Amino acid sequence: MSETVLIPGGRDVRASLDTAASDSGGDAAGDSSRADAVVVACPPHPQRRGHRGDERLRAASDALTERGIDCLRFDYGDWDEGYGESTDADNAVGWAVERYERAGLFGFSFGATVALVTAASRPGLAGVCALAPTARLNPDVDAVAALDGLVDIGVPIRLLYATRDSTADWEPVAERAEELGIEAEAFESDHFFVGRAGDVGERVAAFFEPRPGDDL
Repeated sequence: MSETVLIPGGRDVRASLDTAASDSGGDAAGDSSRADAVVVACPPHPQRRGHRGDERLRAASDALTERGIDCLRFDYGDWDEGYGESTDADNAVGWAVERYERAGLFGFSFGATVALVTAASRPGLAGVCALAPTARLNPDVDAVAALDGLVDIGVPIRLLYATRDSTADWEPVAERAEELGIEAEAFESDHFFVGRAGDVGERVAAFFEPRPGDDL
């Protein structure tokens, strides 16, 4: 089940909330049958046709909802060089943490970097999973620094990347992740994970499943 959500904030940000299968259903307004956990999914570059219907985001959402975790896929507001897009993601997370006990972040390509940067200022998140992140969001913000910040605040991180990716400058992120001991997995694929979206979705969803020792 999916419903449209308007994300509060100064920008026009719309999202689709995909809800986990439930015998009694649930809604975004606070029904007690709603899932306890949600993952906010950040789309790729909006100027390169990135949107919340992206195949990789949908695959992750399908795998998450099958595991009882809701997924909030959103579209960015008007293009703002990565600054406004980060604000959009943060506002989406704010919406999520007000309604769920556990919230995480996932993103693909440009969206993966948005997710890393946003999560670095959000201690207490269940985790952040970055699929093929770019090294920089804009001249002022880079994913490598975000990794360091995430380690400092203790947010779990998982990096997924493609060994034949010639589109995104992912190598600096993967190298820093290895130095920091961050969980990472390489796919024998190109940047778009052609034919591997289902595999990607399963890896993303497995990362966000509750871990032994989780309080929630």
